Amino acid sequence: VTYDKIIISGKTATGVFYGIQTLRQMMPSAIESGKDTVAEIAIPAVLIADSPRFIYRGMHLDVARHFFSVDFIKKYIDLIAMHKMNTFHWHLTEDQGWRIEIKKYPKLTEIGAWRHGTIIGHHPGTGNDEKKYGGFYTQEEIKDIVKYATSKHVTVIPEIELPGHSGAAIAAYPFLSCFPKEKSIVFNDMGSKKGKETQANGTPKIVQETWGVFDDVYCAGKEETFTFLQDVLDEVIPLFPSQYIHIGGDECPKANWEKCPSCQARIKKLGLKDEHELQSYFIQRMEKYLNKKGKKIIGWDEILEGGLAPNATVMSWRGTKGGVEAAKQHHDVIMTPGHSVYFDHYQSKDKDNEPLAIGGLTTVKDVYKYEPSPIGLSADEQKYVLGSQANVWTEYMKTTDYVEYMILPRMTALSEIVWTPKDDKNWEDFDTRLQHIVERYDAMGLNYAKHSIKKK
Repeated sequence: VTYDKIIISGKTATGVFYGIQTLRQMMPSAIESGKDTVAEIAIPAVLIADSPRFIYRGMHLDVARHFFSVDFIKKYIDLIAMHKMNTFHWHLTEDQGWRIEIKKYPKLTEIGAWRHGTIIGHHPGTGNDEKKYGGFYTQEEIKDIVKYATSKHVTVIPEIELPGHSGAAIAAYPFLSCFPKEKSIVFNDMGSKKGKETQANGTPKIVQETWGVFDDVYCAGKEETFTFLQDVLDEVIPLFPSQYIHIGGDECPKANWEKCPSCQARIKKLGLKDEHELQSYFIQRMEKYLNKKGKKIIGWDEILEGGLAPNATVMSWRGTKGGVEAAKQHHDVIMTPGHSVYFDHYQSKDKDNEPLAIGGLTTVKDVYKYEPSPIGLSADEQKYVLGSQANVWTEYMKTTDYVEYMILPRMTALSEIVWTPKDDKNWEDFDTRLQHIVERYDAMGLNYAKHSIKKK
């Protein structure tokens, strides 16, 4: 920036885009209001040479526990781009809802996208609201969102959960379960009247109405399961240009597999040691299919159990151990540890005056103090750490205001630690700058955790 001109240059269009975001940050926050209120803008004369520390800088959003509109998804992408982050991890399927149209399997959205009710209060709940809830994105809407994200230099990575967290798909197509005729279990008898009525009338499988981890998962012994998942992925792949498809792989109980004749027959046929190796077989088989289609897989760190798929990228969420283990095996890693970047955690100890959260405590300072490159890796092994991501699980986030409150200003802290060189991080400086950053949030009409901001 000189007296008479502004020059932004970069090796790529993305680099220039980030330069524009930097320029935007130098301007008065009032420009974000969308109103013609700034008569004159003064910008300091500066020379800035900048580049990101990590190539992967992500935000996740669970739209299965609670569903959000296309307009809000675009707003979420705007926030990602504004913070010079580059990846939107879109969690589309769960026990509590299936959110993506699959034309070959219409019941996924006719049945799987809707639950009969939702528990009230913190898990296990104090009752059921008895309200039908759900929604889904058509393939045309998804194309529109991906196109929009591309214009903001944001890559969209879809997540199709397998083999666990599959209750909504099983409700739509019970043959996917090890035991199609067994009733879906809603913990602590917190199911809705409509759900109980549906089961009493001969439909045992329903979309889950409470939170948690459930034994009813995709059957690993039936070929029909793999046919279904391959068909689903055949429709997902063309919608997302990303090189990655996230396949979940977390929190898959083995109780049904231990009792299932089909699963036990496959274990015996393949000479597998146990159900953990059966899950590894499941993941590796899906990886081979996706690799043939030109895609790479990402999975939660449970995919390490029983043997890691050859080309998989690991998201380390249960602390840093999984990330370290994967990097030592020369697999790419994305760090998402619950202790530092789970934005469904409380933001202060004053839980009585905070919105309901899943638990934990992760302040904006905790996020800023987090170091994505874990201890215990050599310089060569550190190269496999692609970056970091915040996860936003929405069991208790019913509204868009609620989501904004839970991500801001923690997202701002994360964006700085994945961009800024480690030696340049300074909490006191960031804490002071945060006062000015939230002026921009105010101008944009965003909801954020105001108690996280130091008073001027």
